[in-house]
Amino acid sequence: MSPNKRIFNASYIPLALIVLTIFILVIMLLLGGMVKVIAWNLSALFLSVVAINGLVFTIWRWIVQKRLDMPGKLTGAAVLLAFSPLLMVFYPVAYPASLIDTRPSVTVRLPADVPLQVIWGGDTLAVNQHVMVPDQRWAYDLLVEPYLTGSPELTDYGCYGVPVVAPAAGEVIAAHDGEPDMVPGESSNNYQAPEGNHVAIRLDETGTYLVIAHLKPGSVTVSVGQRVTEGQVFGQCGNSGNTSEPHIHIHHQRQDPTVYPINFAEGLPLYFRDLDGPAMPQGGYVIVDGAVVTTGDMVVHRKQP
Repeated sequence: MSPNKRIFNASYIPLALIVLTIFILVIMLLLGGMVKVIAWNLSALFLSVVAINGLVFTIWRWIVQKRLDMPGKLTGAAVLLAFSPLLMVFYPVAYPASLIDTRPSVTVRLPADVPLQVIWGGDTLAVNQHVMVPDQRWAYDLLVEPYLTGSPELTDYGCYGVPVVAPAAGEVIAAHDGEPDMVPGESSNNYQAPEGNHVAIRLDETGTYLVIAHLKPGSVTVSVGQRVTEGQVFGQCGNSGNTSEPHIHIHHQRQDPTVYPINFAEGLPLYFRDLDGPAMPQGGYVIVDGAVVTTGDMVVHRKQP
């Protein structure tokens, strides 16, 4: 056989690895469930590792060996495709989950009895920065006036110290306390304990989980295994964890948050009832003359007779 007529051209190996990686990730995303969550979280890492190897190969072929053959050109194009998930850093996209098709959803009461400004909430990136993360796909961040003050003092924020209540009946499966409040706008990124002080409840209705985060240190009054009733106070709003100012964070997920780490669970739709405002309130803000102005919904729990 002529040396120019090889049955397999080894120079296609990097291209084949990139194509195979992309194919596997696409299949995982289509399968849904936790497989989809894993694929979403690891896609950038997997593709980047393969792409770097392909990039080294391409540089070697094009610059060192002076080979501009088709395998090198195709691999170079595939490298660009494999690095595409990194564009999400600059052009974020929502985790691909349908509000209509994702089940079960739950409808609960608001987690506080005071008027709440929705800074993040809803189904799209324009109104909810959480939509990029699988477990927080339909999460909410709720503020209380005054907010966005820019002050380093916790007491300059209306949400700080507000009683936080159980949005529905269930069993407490996590009750974490002891994390310090962060200084608003300064050392506010706690990546070791991003949820800060928090409570997680397994709902009686669906067996799924609510996570309520960023509570004030020393305020958590429930313990693991305890049952809570709807409206029962179990903590106060604080600024613990990965947070920029005092607010109440709440989201709904399928898996037990004590087993599955943050960002590695399936987020589920979360609606509110018994309130003045929409069932799925939206957040958002705009910058006006250099100042942040909220555009989201204002909601308040409507006490039942």
